[in-house]
Amino acid sequence: MTGGDRLDWSLAAGPGTDVIVTTQANEKIYKAAADTALLSSRLEVGEGAKVAWLPQESILFNRASLTRELSVDLAPSAEFMAVEAIILGRTAMGERAETGLFRDRWRIRRGGKLIHAEDVRLEGEIARLSAEPAVLSGKVAFATVIYSGPSAELFLARVRSVLDGHHAGASHWQDKLIVRVAATDGFSLRKILVPVISLLRNGAPLPKVWNT
Repeated sequence: MTGGDRLDWSLAAGPGTDVIVTTQANEKIYKAAADTALLSSRLEVGEGAKVAWLPQESILFNRASLTRELSVDLAPSAEFMAVEAIILGRTAMGERAETGLFRDRWRIRRGGKLIHAEDVRLEGEIARLSAEPAVLSGKVAFATVIYSGPSAELFLARVRSVLDGHHAGASHWQDKLIVRVAATDGFSLRKILVPVISLLRNGAPLPKVWNT
């Protein structure tokens, strides 16, 4: 994707279904000559359904411009897990995202009631901003994982043990578990994410594309 592109994803999981959604490869957001790319995802999860939203990492090239939106409507008894990850440049190729725009907006509702909202914005000198201790402390790969369901509190201690020693943390309130991870590159980020996601799926393996 590049400036001006629009991509819309939508998913409706019927009652009692068990759905895993991923992507074939990393999303690549290229330099924008003008305008901003928009990636919008809307999910509906029915009664007793389980959805794992597992897109692979999005790579932001230098001078990329991206707005990403995730909107989720959960039935009262639905179970949901999602991961969204960003890599600021291809470090293996010696590339860095020095400047650009990244906006991320999440809205998750259960039974029509808002249970999670967050907005992230990196704009302008992204490399300088991400070097700040309060932002990424120089890390270039980061991700958010959310689990909403009956096992949120039970997972907390086990997730924290997986995150121990990494630039990461986990918190829980009500029926939500939130994990934040930052790493030096995409490979290191994935090494943290894979066991966390597998744990939240009760030991089930990730889609094969995550292992390529």
